[in-house]
Amino acid sequence: MNTRIRKFKESMKNENLDGFIIKNPINIRYFTGLNLEGTFLINKTENILLTDGRYIEEAHQLITISDEIIVHDIAQYQEYDYINIFAECDKVGFEDNYITYSNYTKLIRTFRIKEAVEANLLIDKMREIKDDNEIKNIEIACNITDECFLYLQDFIKIGMTEKQIAFEIYKFFIEHKAEGIAFDTIVASGKNSSKPHAIPTDKKIEFGDIILIDFGAKYKGYCADMTRTIFVGKVTDIQKNIYKLVLDTQNRALNKMKSNADTKEISEYVKNEFSFNNFEFIHALGHGVGLDIHEKPFFSTRFNNKLRLNMVVTDEPGIYIPNEFGIRIEDTVLINNMEPRVLTKSNKNITIIKG
Repeated sequence: MNTRIRKFKESMKNENLDGFIIKNPINIRYFTGLNLEGTFLINKTENILLTDGRYIEEAHQLITISDEIIVHDIAQYQEYDYINIFAECDKVGFEDNYITYSNYTKLIRTFRIKEAVEANLLIDKMREIKDDNEIKNIEIACNITDECFLYLQDFIKIGMTEKQIAFEIYKFFIEHKAEGIAFDTIVASGKNSSKPHAIPTDKKIEFGDIILIDFGAKYKGYCADMTRTIFVGKVTDIQKNIYKLVLDTQNRALNKMKSNADTKEISEYVKNEFSFNNFEFIHALGHGVGLDIHEKPFFSTRFNNKLRLNMVVTDEPGIYIPNEFGIRIEDTVLINNMEPRVLTKSNKNITIIKG
């Protein structure tokens, strides 16, 4: 029994949707467990996966009767074969934040849809809450990321480039049973660390550098997200004080992350703490993590979102001094009713490597 599809059909029924078209490969993977491109069609009685020759053999091998999914090779079907899929459907939902207008019009024409309804939010709401298997996969991704950070503290040497370190992270993940990186790794040293989304460069690590590393492994499709800021050879008093402020604020924000807490209120707390110390809060405090590295809910000082049991989110405050340095500390966190469970467990005390 595919419990996700059955649960989704109940949500569709509550929204008066008779059918749904899914094109986003991430959402297809969520419902089918398959990492492929294609079109997943849901109506009242059937769940049909259309894919092509690149994936059809794997799909037939992995999909079982209990999955309640019919797999078709799209090359063996003509446009007229699709006419009746939504014949009994008055309203059909689609992924409005993924499908382009040209694809939208093509879907309307191909499937003879009477009324198409923007309904991506329906999938987002389901994916916000992680089941036990999803939590397990995220936890394994976080464990691999923790192991990598421990390894990096011995690996990083003065004279290495940011690109070399980023590539070593990728290699480590692959060699430790991860699919690879969950997102483009950030390794930013010295003045580069003042850029929140810096891209690794050929800059060499120097004595006295700060190194900001934002990285995460991907395991069975699920992402980890962690940032640690380390120091090469020494740390100044100014850097030490800012690091303490970021860490204290991150921990206090973490303690507020529990079921029914408001993400806006937590974000405003961090903003006020930074403002009180004459620093600017320049990016969001966090976001959801799952099959995508950035999922709902998003932390913002502008919008209210309630945290709920078994959401997985990040907690990542940072302070950045332009042309000098930046410090960010980030963890991946599982929301519980009481205390949150931190899934990235790497040391957050000031770390000075010899290099």
